[in-house]
Formats: sequence, C-alpha cells, structure tokens
Amino acid sequence: MSIVKINVLTVPEEQRETLEQRFAARAGAVEGSDGFEWFELLRPVEGTDTYLVYTRWRTEEDFQRWMAGRGQAAHGGGGEQGERPRPAATDATLWSFEVVQQTGPKQG
Repeated sequence: MSIVKINVLTVPEEQRETLEQRFAARAGAVEGSDGFEWFELLRPVEGTDTYLVYTRWRTEEDFQRWMAGRGQAAHGGGGEQGERPRPAATDATLWSFEVVQQTGPKQG
C-alpha cells in the first residue's frame, strides 16, 4: 500500500496568504513525479496556526527520489540565483505513515 507524508507547518496569520500563494505558484511541481498519488494543502479553520501539507506516494523510495531531485528544488534547495524569500512557516515537522486501510465512496 501507499505511504503518506504530512508536512506540519506553523504559519502565523499574517503569513497565511503568502504560504497559499507560494503553493499555488508551484502547481504542477509534484504531479508528474513517478510514484506520486495525491496532494492536499489543508488550511486551519480555528484554534491553531498549523497547516498540513498532505502527499501520498506509491513507495518510500518514490518519495525519497522526489525529495532528492525536484523536491529539493521546490523546497529552496535548488540552485536558484539571487536572494530567496523568507519562509512563510516558522516551524515544520514531517510526519510519515503507511496506509494500512483505505476506502472511497460507494460506486452505485
């Protein structure tokens, strides 16, 4: 089964729009990667300043290959020239999970 990576980002309220705009500008940066299955950016509704960046991958190896290549560039590790913008998040933690059960809507 698939693996899930959730990047937990602490984003102050004044940086939320910046974070969302940066993700929108990167649309397509991961979708063509081998083994990529799903992406969601989850905005907090109330009581927290934590965004969740959810990605699902076919295997851990697929995720690691993406991180070593296109993912490194997408996260500011690429050879970009000039000054990089300040991060919108003040903290980040990566959670990893294996999918052991899943279901979807009933087809009827």
